[in-house]
Amino acid sequence: MTTLLLIGIGTGNPDHVTGQAIKALNGADLILIPRKGEAKSDLADLRRQILDRVLTAPVPVADYDVPQRTDQDDYLGAVNDWHDAIAKVWADTITAHRPDAQTVALMVWGDPSLYDSTLRIAARLPALAVKVIPGITSLQALTAAHAIPLNTLAAPVTITTGRNLRDHGWPEGATTLAVMLDKGGAFTVLPPDTLIWWGAYVGMTEETLIHGPLAQVQDQILATRARLRAEHGWIMDIYLLRRGGDV
Repeated sequence: MTTLLLIGIGTGNPDHVTGQAIKALNGADLILIPRKGEAKSDLADLRRQILDRVLTAPVPVADYDVPQRTDQDDYLGAVNDWHDAIAKVWADTITAHRPDAQTVALMVWGDPSLYDSTLRIAARLPALAVKVIPGITSLQALTAAHAIPLNTLAAPVTITTGRNLRDHGWPEGATTLAVMLDKGGAFTVLPPDTLIWWGAYVGMTEETLIHGPLAQVQDQILATRARLRAEHGWIMDIYLLRRGGDV
């Protein structure tokens, strides 16, 4: 049985790639690299830069085009259809390039276990055994960049999405809120004294950080995010929220 290695590679900084990940990449029979269109070509280029740095011997690499997700009212239905399509592309790419491969590697931004659907997509291919190589998450990179603890003293942390924050507001009982996968500005539903630590491209050379009460930095974050997205054609950002007064 072919083993699919899902390898967390951090947030784009080659220094985030662990020794375990380097060993796994060098031991693969085939490495898959996704292409997400010209606007996001930097993402594929960064993966290749990582390979240039860590591979000690040639390993075959196969590019594949990531299918587009349809925009429809049934969000979960659209996502499931999209995942089905991606799984088929993975299988077809492996068959076309190395049908005899014992191990196939796929590099995943951050960590495959945290708000990432790579594992769900892999589950659609029962002929493949799956092994996860954990990586540095964007949440770790964010707190490190701002030099702050993730949690307040003896308190929990809630991890959610921009969609959930926008639709439902602050989760009941939450003290610290980490928000991922925000298309932009979900924090505007919160009181202006809410504290935010925001970061884009954390861990990369383009890293941009802003923090403070929403009343002071909300507009700055929105403008900065729009500018960066226009400059690069894509953006990866994440932020941490605490109610005013929490430390």
